[in-house]
Amino acid sequence: MMFRIERDVLAEAVAWTARSLPARPSVPVLAGMRLEVTEEQRLKLSGFDYEVSAEVTLELHTGEPGVVLVSGKLLAEITRALPAQPVDFVVDGAKAVVTCGSARFTLLTMPVEDYPTLPSMPPAAGRVGADVFASAVSQVAVAAGRDDTLPMLTGVRMEIEGDTVTLAATDRYRLAVRELKWQPGQPDFSAVAMIPGKTLADTAKALGATGAEVEIALSSAGGTGEGMIGFSSAGRRTTTRLLDPEFPKYRSLLPTEFSARADLSTGPFVEAVKRVALVAERNTPVRLAFKSGEVVLEAGSGDEAQAVEALPVDYEGEEMNIAFNHQFLLEGLGAIDSDVARLQMTTSTKPAILTGGKPVEDGGGTDYRYLIMPIRLSG
Repeated sequence: MMFRIERDVLAEAVAWTARSLPARPSVPVLAGMRLEVTEEQRLKLSGFDYEVSAEVTLELHTGEPGVVLVSGKLLAEITRALPAQPVDFVVDGAKAVVTCGSARFTLLTMPVEDYPTLPSMPPAAGRVGADVFASAVSQVAVAAGRDDTLPMLTGVRMEIEGDTVTLAATDRYRLAVRELKWQPGQPDFSAVAMIPGKTLADTAKALGATGAEVEIALSSAGGTGEGMIGFSSAGRRTTTRLLDPEFPKYRSLLPTEFSARADLSTGPFVEAVKRVALVAERNTPVRLAFKSGEVVLEAGSGDEAQAVEALPVDYEGEEMNIAFNHQFLLEGLGAIDSDVARLQMTTSTKPAILTGGKPVEDGGGTDYRYLIMPIRLSG
């Protein structure tokens, strides 16, 4: 087996495939990356750890068919460091030789016959713009839990009804929900999937860089390929196993009526929260005191270091004091993707909703909502 390819093309494809390789593989062969040159002069690079699979297909001008398995992380480091010249990859017995300019690397091969077969893609369900999908996933995945002892909270729930996709994630302290339109293969397509949050976030970000459309492959209830979801775009495809579909009934958590509304410039608000949070201990909140035209941010108390800062605000409602975990508040502000942050509140102890952009009555929409639980103030 041999092939020649441009360095940048190979490095990018290897990096994409290597991102799914396990850091601590259960068996050594799972650390490998499978490279295959087909009879049609295509190069396929693939990785699989029994949970997540990734595959890239590239067109070749020069290549001899064959299959080889080499260390994926090492190949990624080598291709990233090569000079900007064509790369020659040749398999010689139990070794693979990578040559680029005057640089030459020899890698030991691994037994291809011990490598697991990549899973087949589920049936194609529909398509969505890669950039829209990447943005939506990043907005929601921020609220997914990190605690593996509660696996259902580490995922992103995807609900598909016709041409609408709803993404939701929660770690019990905040909830993020985003709706977006897509192009279903069948107008009445309906499905629900719980996707591992980190895997989905990494996949959406990587596919978002292609600038093309993402095809989502997912079986409807009872169809073939159940228990798995696939994403493909621009010659790249990845699959992942789904989590148990159990998830909180989140729609009932979203308040529909509010007693107060605050609109702030997002950038200055973020910077002010960061500044006052410098004196906040890990689990102590940032306190916000709202009144007409002004919000005062405070952190720290008593004998500790303290910080106070005031910002102008477009505020409607009775004066209100409310407190939030500063990290959760900052992550929500980073996700709304708007110059204006709108905070809607009921009382100082009930969940608040953070949204961005124009309010609905001004021609905007609330396709993204970030619910954040306040921290009860003592006294």
